[in-house]
Amino acid sequence: MVELTRTNDLVLLSWLTARLARENIKVIVLDIHASVIEGSIIAIQRRVMVDDGDLSRAKQLLDQAEAIETGEGYGFD
Repeated sequence: MVELTRTNDLVLLSWLTARLARENIKVIVLDIHASVIEGSIIAIQRRVMVDDGDLSRAKQLLDQAEAIETGEGYGFD
């Protein structure tokens, strides 16, 4: 497994894990418990891991999430 991204953004984590699952991409989120124990401070981000073979498709979905967040391509510029 390889790291796709690190974040404490719970909305992004929820959206990304659901979107990856819909595309049949196995995803594991690491460091959840450490982050919760520390109060979700920025110092301990959650790592989103995917299989090596799924990394390029997963990166495309992550790019889609970032485009949605910034409003790119949706007429919100």
